[in-house]
Formats: sequence, C-alpha cells, structure tokens
Amino acid sequence: MNKWKIAFLILAGAIIFAAAGLFYYATADVEQAVIKDPVFPDGNVLTVETTAKEFESIAKKYIGEELKKTPIQVEMAIEDKIYLYSTLKVFNVEVPIQMDYDPVVKNGNIVLKQTAIHVGKANISPKTVLKLIKENVDFPAWITVQPNDEEIYVDLSLINIASGSRVRAKEIDLANDKILLEVIIPNDKK
Repeated sequence: MNKWKIAFLILAGAIIFAAAGLFYYATADVEQAVIKDPVFPDGNVLTVETTAKEFESIAKKYIGEELKKTPIQVEMAIEDKIYLYSTLKVFNVEVPIQMDYDPVVKNGNIVLKQTAIHVGKANISPKTVLKLIKENVDFPAWITVQPNDEEIYVDLSLINIASGSRVRAKEIDLANDKILLEVIIPNDKK
C-alpha cells in the first residue's frame, strides 16, 4: 500500500471521527438544573391585568438589562405565542434562529414550552439549539433553560421589583390578549 492511500485513509478516518464526535456532542443529554418550588413572601396582593404588548415591554426591560453583557443577543416578541429571536454564527455566516413557545403558568411562575424552531433552512432539533443557547447565553438566575425538556423556566419569585415585592403569574391567555399577574407587597415587620 502506498503512502498516499494511507494518508487518505487517515484523513477520512479523522473526518468521520470528528463528525461523529460533533453529532454526539450536539445530541447528548444535558445535565439540567433542579427546579425548586417558588417561595413568595407573605403580604398584600395587588392583581394586575395587562396585555401581551405591555407584558412584552416589561419583560424586555428586565431581560434586556440582564442580557447586555452576553455575546449572543436574544430578542423577544409576544403575540399569539412567545417568540425568541437570535443568530448563530456558523463558519462565519450569521444564521437566524426563531423559537416559538407556549407559556404555561406553574406555581406562580412561567414555563415556556417550545412548539417550533426555525434555524435558517436547516432542520436542527430543538434540544440541540436550546443546548447551544444555554451554553452561550448568560441568562439571569431567574431563567433556567431546560434543553432535555425543550422548555425555559422563568422563576418570577426570584425577581425583586421594588422594596422586596415579588410578582406571581396567575393566568396567561395570549389568544384573548389577557395576562393576570399578582404583585405581592411584603408586610412591614415590626
């Protein structure tokens, strides 16, 4: 066997091994954070009804401040679903990403369940995209990305809005443009 055949076989083997490694890395399960039950303070409760656009504006304020320092930017829009937009740089080409979520209220917090994902014209699994986003975006402590479950958990009980007040979700009905939140204002301790 001559040296060119050997070199070709080594190169082909290396390419196949690298492709298999990349495929394994992209599809392997991720160790997920344990979601703890939320703890809301005792206090006076103020119920607030808002629209999707108003809620979007509030969410952008809190999330935008937290994500300014991250290398991958994430934009959000709330319509009939919650849409997250970003870009992924692959071989020096910007590939647009759109993720569609249905919000579900769970224990006063919000779980965003992924319903669709669009990565340019490629067919990439939602789990893989969420894994890449989890590893490359520095989300605040109150947002937990769960790639294996294809969801994002938003722990409202960890957001301090003013003087120890907290927000709790009661209902999210985007089809009827109705979002009910409770603002819990802690009692004075004497």
